[in-house]
Amino acid sequence: MRWERRSRRGDVIDARGGGMRPRSGLPIGRAGVGGGIGLVGLIVYLLISSLGGGGGGGIPGLGADSGFPSEAPAAPDAQGIPAAQDPERDLRDFSAYVFSDAQDTWQSTFRRSGETYERAQLVLYRNAVSTGCGDASSAVGPFYCGADQRVYLDLSFYNDMERQLGAGGEFAWAYVIAHEVGHHVQNQLGTSSEVRRVQNENPGDANALSVRLELQADCYSGVWAKTVYDAGRLEEGDIRDAITASEAVGDDRLQSRAGGRVDPDSFTHGSSEQRARWFNEGRERGEPGACDTFSAEEL
Repeated sequence: MRWERRSRRGDVIDARGGGMRPRSGLPIGRAGVGGGIGLVGLIVYLLISSLGGGGGGGIPGLGADSGFPSEAPAAPDAQGIPAAQDPERDLRDFSAYVFSDAQDTWQSTFRRSGETYERAQLVLYRNAVSTGCGDASSAVGPFYCGADQRVYLDLSFYNDMERQLGAGGEFAWAYVIAHEVGHHVQNQLGTSSEVRRVQNENPGDANALSVRLELQADCYSGVWAKTVYDAGRLEEGDIRDAITASEAVGDDRLQSRAGGRVDPDSFTHGSSEQRARWFNEGRERGEPGACDTFSAEEL
């Protein structure tokens, strides 16, 4: 993917040098928060699944009913790393570029519909972080917190993707970031809160609704990928890397790699085939209207 070292001012909070550390030590998975890509270490995946219970993992934007604050935490004492001393400079700048570019796409989309898009922020951290949805360690993987409208990302996860899941490449990483921005879009549109309401009313449908929410974020990621393709910024192999990443984080693939039984009833993010299919749906059609996973009879 061809990119530039630029991002919109205010989009990125670089806290890798300090600040935004956890207060309580409570794993964010315990709260059932997420809206994440599902890219977690296999042991952590099983842990979060057992703690989250009835489909809690993967639901963005916990509010007052969750027992966690709905307001954002105090402004972080963010400390970045000087560029000349930053071993992750290229990945940091690429992540910031993708995040801002994806938001530019959605801001334009909202504007065409006469709506206002409120930009999220990307928080880069190391090891652990305090969020509006609770405290988290980097083992949780990339995630979006609707309470403070921020995406949280430990850049070390780029290597984890390649080593643990065989999902390497810049555009695989771009897919991850665009997926999290997709959760912010869902928060802006009220989709996340509506799903949470229905889950509370119908706990038996919680997992199935979580899957549809996650697949819609995959599709939204594909919508952004279409704009990159149309702008002529993709290179050979980029789309293949993104599809490989979407397949690698399917619930069936993760459960199988963990040595457990593949149980579709416990899925919260969707199968490998479903995740790749919905990413491609957004990429091929390039319209948010193509991402109505909640009306689709078959996923």
